[in-house]
Amino acid sequence: MKQRAITLGLACLTALASVLPPAAVHAQGLRPAAGSGGAASSTTLGSGTAGKGMSSSGGNSSSKGAGGATMPRGLPSITLPPAGSAAATSAAQPRQADYIVAVVNSEPITNNEVRSRMERVEQQIASQGGPQPSSARLAKEVLDRLILEKIQLQLAAESGIKVDDLAVSQAAQSVARQNSVSMDEMYRRLAQDGITRDRFLQELRNQLLMQRLREREVESRVRVSDLDVDQFLRDQQNTTDPAKIEINLGHILVVVPENASPEIVEQRRERAQKAADRVRAGESFATVAREVSDASEAASGGELGLRPADRYPELFVSATQNEPVGSIVGPIRSPAGFHVLKVLERNKGAAATMAVQTHARHILLRVGPQLTESQAADQLADYRRRIQAGTADFATLAREHSQDGSAKDGGDLGWAGPGRYVPEFEEALNGLKPGEISQPVVSRFGVHLIQLLDRREAKLTQREQRDMVRDVVREKKLDEAYANWVQEIRGRAYVEYRDPPQ
Repeated sequence: MKQRAITLGLACLTALASVLPPAAVHAQGLRPAAGSGGAASSTTLGSGTAGKGMSSSGGNSSSKGAGGATMPRGLPSITLPPAGSAAATSAAQPRQADYIVAVVNSEPITNNEVRSRMERVEQQIASQGGPQPSSARLAKEVLDRLILEKIQLQLAAESGIKVDDLAVSQAAQSVARQNSVSMDEMYRRLAQDGITRDRFLQELRNQLLMQRLREREVESRVRVSDLDVDQFLRDQQNTTDPAKIEINLGHILVVVPENASPEIVEQRRERAQKAADRVRAGESFATVAREVSDASEAASGGELGLRPADRYPELFVSATQNEPVGSIVGPIRSPAGFHVLKVLERNKGAAATMAVQTHARHILLRVGPQLTESQAADQLADYRRRIQAGTADFATLAREHSQDGSAKDGGDLGWAGPGRYVPEFEEALNGLKPGEISQPVVSRFGVHLIQLLDRREAKLTQREQRDMVRDVVREKKLDEAYANWVQEIRGRAYVEYRDPPQ
């Protein structure tokens, strides 16, 4: 549903989240159509990022055991190590002789694997100013996480799930964008942290493999009925739990680079202050966000979407909890930079009444034995060149070549609200201006060429409001289904513990 921020350190790399008219529900890249919970032709989970450099109280872990697991959402989202980090020094230190700490279905996990992951977790916690857990507790949690990852990767291999090089490259580019650095700078930072390019790309591939496995195994278990939606609305209206209060924030982020000088920090603070002053003086928040914000949602006016307060960063919740709707807060400082916030909505779980909607069209090429992702991307890149040169028409190419239910409409997807598309699709769409055409985008459905036709802020119909609530209910059910699935696959696996990690 609403985008969930998932900002991970490399330590957590592999431990990872209808408005459309009825004619468009068969379009690949969308959630299932609203209804009684029956299967739809496409069942996808929309989940994007709520802001660069932010973390949420949920959604950034793999399994924490029965009932504690949260279904990982969205694209790989990784905070790069800062220049001159302590981990770089640690990575250069000689390691003790390695040994096996656990065996998972005949595949070993070594002490050095656990130690390496622990060091990165400790670095991430330190960078966020959090308390460090005891070494014994951290070692146990890291080992449990590595065991679960190993099980998922084995299941993906047994199921024949593959990730093409193009998808890995796209994910790497997304990580660089999230961190506002070039690809070269990203790899330099990783090398400084003792992580080679090949190792980074392999871990990205593993993360994508696990994501595709979860999409296939978990999402098919979830059905949301009208009764579920009604019950959720009743429960929310009767709640007194502050964590159940939903808020919708506007967000402007001015990024401060790692290890920035005091002069640079002050320049960025002034930039954020000027943005806040413009909004307080009456200028449209959405307009200022599009011009100033470095966050991924800037293209859609900075709106993060209505969601439970516990799915926002604690910094945002504490800064806005006593502010009335319409108020401007900030700039406030975080490790990512300076934030300016606007309280757009606050309610006890009632459906949003307004949303920023996008009108897009796309061409989808499905991949398989006869067409690889790279070949599909080359074909779509050629379409893009022809369209931009004026020798071809997008709608005509969509009717002739798109392998999607929207092909008959020239690829037109109609108007859609936040969270209606899978993360890869939505991230590309949010980065476009009206009229622009994306580069080829890989998703679980194939490879897309996307054009943004228009963007608007619209009052939602009653049906659209219920569909947005349906998405919230679906996320909650996904978390429950994921926790059950984790228990199942862990219970079926053979795990032998050897000497404890040191």
